[in-house]
Amino acid sequence: MTTEPNLRRATKPGEAGGPRRERIGQVWRIRSLEGARQVLRARHATTQAGFTAEAIPKGVLRHHPILMSDGPLHDEQRSKVGRFFAPKVVQERHRPTMESCADARVAEAAASDSVDLAELALHYSVEVTAEVVGLTNSPVRAMARRLVTFFRQPPFDITRPDLGRTKRQWMQAAFNGLVPIVRFHLADVRPAIAERRRQPRADVISHLIEEGYTDTDILVECVTYGTAGMVTTREFICMAAWHLLTHEPLRRRYLVADEAERHAILNEIIRLEPVVGHLYRRATEPIEVSDRGETTRIEPGDLIDVCVRDTNTDPDAVGACPYDLRPGRTMPRGVDASGLTFGDGAHRCPGQPLAIMESDVLLTRLLARSPEIVREPDLGWDDLIEGYTLRGFQIRLTR
Repeated sequence: MTTEPNLRRATKPGEAGGPRRERIGQVWRIRSLEGARQVLRARHATTQAGFTAEAIPKGVLRHHPILMSDGPLHDEQRSKVGRFFAPKVVQERHRPTMESCADARVAEAAASDSVDLAELALHYSVEVTAEVVGLTNSPVRAMARRLVTFFRQPPFDITRPDLGRTKRQWMQAAFNGLVPIVRFHLADVRPAIAERRRQPRADVISHLIEEGYTDTDILVECVTYGTAGMVTTREFICMAAWHLLTHEPLRRRYLVADEAERHAILNEIIRLEPVVGHLYRRATEPIEVSDRGETTRIEPGDLIDVCVRDTNTDPDAVGACPYDLRPGRTMPRGVDASGLTFGDGAHRCPGQPLAIMESDVLLTRLLARSPEIVREPDLGWDDLIEGYTLRGFQIRLTR
């Protein structure tokens, strides 16, 4: 009897892997890919509940953040902003920035005895995404430090009332969140807004100004792009490098592959290792979810937890050996090679082309320097993004 390979590194302690769907109180957990797609595509029957969306007051902002909004407002925002992340735009407008940033970061790393890959990936991803968003009026490393401090939050459980926090924890969360946001606004966002009011550019902030967004609205959007576009990409670059440096056949294949095949390899890695492990929706209307011939009814008010790590390894959808890395898997019709890593339906993340190309540009340059692992990374978990973190990952490059 042979044992199926299990190459997944990010396995969260205590996280159940089944059943395919279950209800605990008013929380539904959906672990089948087909059932999850039905939930995520029930656009008029759910609202965004992840990333503490339900704790954000509706009347404070003139424009509700794109990550948190729903319905026609979200559709309009998505259609207008999506052009900045279209594959052709990423290739033609942003690839030169990726290449120059990657060359600079790798040259710095090669000049040192060893480098912390998490720090290198952070500075690189912040610099690239800042160019797309328009946060280019402050030093990259300083802005990266401000973005990272935003994540120093007390733990919470999104399935519990008041997120399961005590009053003391809420006070700590307010201080730990508001102080970095104020610093981010003053040092990074406000100078960028002022510059683009004088001279608009082809970036997200210029677009938001044109759409009549207030400075506060723009700040919230920049926090969203800062966490989604910069910090999560950092984690994936580290995870992909970890697999490529410890899986010799995959590494050799990546080194000789063309760009399309390299992207297929990265999509397969992120299918197995999605950075965001849970997507949450709140049912506003009854939803019927069918899976393996059985139908389940989700009632209005129920919280739905789409367990992405499970949906992406559902053998009904991804085939045999779901915990192995097999680029080019045959996926169900309409399902991306990355599974549900970037979501599905109205809230599908538009940044996939940017994230995959950005990661590929840096990783090809790192691997060309024959890197060696000096210290394996420590695996941790972040409640805000419901994902993993990799820290202390030391590598050495040939000069």
